[in-house]
Amino acid sequence: MHAWSIDGNAQRLDGGAMFGNVPRALWQDWLAPDEHHRVSLACRGLLVDGLNGRTVLFETGIGAFFEPALRRRFGIEGDHNRLPESLGAAGFNEADIDAVVLSHLHFDHAGGLLTDWQEGREPGLRFPNARYLVGAAAWARACRPHPRDRASFIPSLPPLLKDSGRLELIDGDTSATLGADVRFRFSDGHTPGLMISVIGGDGGLAFCSDLIPGRPWVHLPVTMGFDRYPERLIDEKRVFLDEMIARDIRLVFTHDAECAVATPTQDEQGRYRVANEAPAIVAMEL
Repeated sequence: MHAWSIDGNAQRLDGGAMFGNVPRALWQDWLAPDEHHRVSLACRGLLVDGLNGRTVLFETGIGAFFEPALRRRFGIEGDHNRLPESLGAAGFNEADIDAVVLSHLHFDHAGGLLTDWQEGREPGLRFPNARYLVGAAAWARACRPHPRDRASFIPSLPPLLKDSGRLELIDGDTSATLGADVRFRFSDGHTPGLMISVIGGDGGLAFCSDLIPGRPWVHLPVTMGFDRYPERLIDEKRVFLDEMIARDIRLVFTHDAECAVATPTQDEQGRYRVANEAPAIVAMEL
């Protein structure tokens, strides 16, 4: 098996929202804000071939399905979806993808599933040969969102996925499509049923999604303003990091603009940190 980090469209979001109750005096040293108090974020996916004999994409980024005014409002860079270009640089195209694994259906993680915005046209689904894997609890939340996070979802996406005939809902630690090559962990602190993928067993990779969006959030107290239950997320993060350290599993970050993968560690004071940081994953053997 080999893995590649896949870059979608970058985004700029309010730093205060990304760091919850962390004072700006601290977080601005971790991510420098622009004149509008926004920080640069990646919307990164992970491509792995040879997973139960399949080529699998973990998340699709934000894409370019929004109309231009909304792209500007949400700080999305570029007027087209960068995902196909990034897949091409790794030697793949959309038709090569056998499965797309979605940790949850917030638009910055699932928007790349949709074709680019065109005036007067409704978007359709990308990846014509892929099964779409979504956690059952995350699916339920997307179909019936709470007013607090309704704006984070794409109303047209669940019907498109359901009508495709290729939707697979996950309610255990494995899936029919990927078998034992991918083990799932679930978290409710950010959104109900967030699905974290642990790929390749001990010494492998974990696609952290919004449980740990990037290096600053490895530190236990750091959460996002978007998180549903920050205290629960902190508890979930501790359990997850302890397991990943014990099993020598590297963390893949979806929103860290400068670091795609790193090794979790814990120092003598008990603080979680990272080592062996890398800006990209290129044909990493698993």
